[in-house]
Amino acid sequence: MNKKRSQELTRSVTLGVLTRFVVACILFTLASVLLLFFGMFVCYLIPWNGGPLYNFLITIRNNVIFFMIVYLIFGYIVIFLIFWAKTLGYLADLVRATELIYKGGDRPIELPSALHDIENRMNTIKSDMLASKRAAEDAERRKNELVVYLAHDLKTPLTSVIGYLTLLRDVPELDTAQRAKFTGIALDKAERLEDLINEFFDITRFSLTGAALDRRDVDLSRMLEQLADEFAPMLRERGLEIKLDAPRELPINCDPDKLERVFDNLLRNAMNYAWADTVIDISLRKEGREAVVVFENRGDTIDESKLERLFEQFFRLDSARQSRSGGSGLGLAIAKEIVEQHGGSIRAESADERVRFTVRLPLSSENRKKSAGK
Repeated sequence: MNKKRSQELTRSVTLGVLTRFVVACILFTLASVLLLFFGMFVCYLIPWNGGPLYNFLITIRNNVIFFMIVYLIFGYIVIFLIFWAKTLGYLADLVRATELIYKGGDRPIELPSALHDIENRMNTIKSDMLASKRAAEDAERRKNELVVYLAHDLKTPLTSVIGYLTLLRDVPELDTAQRAKFTGIALDKAERLEDLINEFFDITRFSLTGAALDRRDVDLSRMLEQLADEFAPMLRERGLEIKLDAPRELPINCDPDKLERVFDNLLRNAMNYAWADTVIDISLRKEGREAVVVFENRGDTIDESKLERLFEQFFRLDSARQSRSGGSGLGLAIAKEIVEQHGGSIRAESADERVRFTVRLPLSSENRKKSAGK
């Protein structure tokens, strides 16, 4: 709660209490005056023959102003003490409400009607604290998962590297071909280990620091063309082909290195899960103030329940895949982090043995003006 907001709430509560106190005093004064006139009227109707009560009433009548002032002062003091006690009760209510905030739980804070604004504010603070607590718990859980997955995913290639290097050391009679084969396998596993470490480093960096973007204007069409050319040889080895449908140029303001990482991950994902001898379609179009990039491949239809988890860290469609192409389950999570940093969105769809990833990105300011003028 900022200082200005605190002052506003304090003034509101103080004004409310003072208003009710003044209203109570005014009502008490009016009631006292009416009671005085009613008493005098009744006294005139009763035939008096002297006596102590008659003498007392005569004394009051003769000194009515004095007795009225004393009566009102006494009444005001009583009203003040009642409101003072109620105000102290408000402090006790606030102390209990503060305890509820720090104890947590879903029970809402309830305060007297005079503290309605403070009640709303304290419930907001409590909700924010509960959300922060859950976020902290979730971050701790993800950190623990990161450690577990790190240990698990690094162990497999590391064990292989150690195993083959040990074999090369302990079996000197291996011929040149066998040594070359085992050395190649060890190198492949070491490179796999390096890829995993880089991916773990990237997802940690994006999650914890936000990795500031180095924005500049680039041609998105040209970026996708270069990506398709780079992947063409690997795709041919698997019997796959890329079909790119993009306009001649489409400028966008982005961090090209990071955005290229997004498209690289999406294309690798399509390559790993596409059926052999099929086409991977990449399309780029402009929709209003957004650039829309779609990666689509033929492959097994993904269940709706799994689609919702594709962008979770460490999630794999096929948990049994431990090969170099299997991935660490971080590529799509990293892609999502980067796209959202650019102010865009990414979603996955699957139906009729097709898998589609759609990336939406805001266009550069210059291109936005061109779009608005058309």
